[in-house]
Amino acid sequence: MPEPLAALCFAPLIRLVSEVDDHGPIRAGRLSATLPDLTTHQVRQATRRARALGLVTERPGDGLDLTEAGRDLADLYDHAARWARTAQRPSPNADFESRVQSALRRTLFAEATVRDGALARVSELADLWLAFWGAEADEPLSAA
Repeated sequence: MPEPLAALCFAPLIRLVSEVDDHGPIRAGRLSATLPDLTTHQVRQATRRARALGLVTERPGDGLDLTEAGRDLADLYDHAARWARTAQRPSPNADFESRVQSALRRTLFAEATVRDGALARVSELADLWLAFWGAEADEPLSAA
């Protein structure tokens, strides 16, 4: 898997971006309580990676919020999970993060001729996000 896409497939990052997208800004002191299924180390990794990729910003009084790039990535995650749920990938009972990872990985390895319309859209969104926002990251995506 190309390194930029691998960076976006990091499960704690998917959780963080999706949580902020769904529920709004999270105060720094509330991150671990808001993401109780993640270890403190995973929360720090996700936050560090999100900052390095330009996905989040710290707003005084509000906490961690998504940037435009973060909102676009959250939309990509939603499209990917929707496709995976419909296609029952990686399994019918998979969680959101596994569905996103499965769809993003599949966009890389599926031949364009075998992709259905929804998967082609996920692939297109991933390509657009990487082309537009990947160059905006503070550090290389693979180092995040």
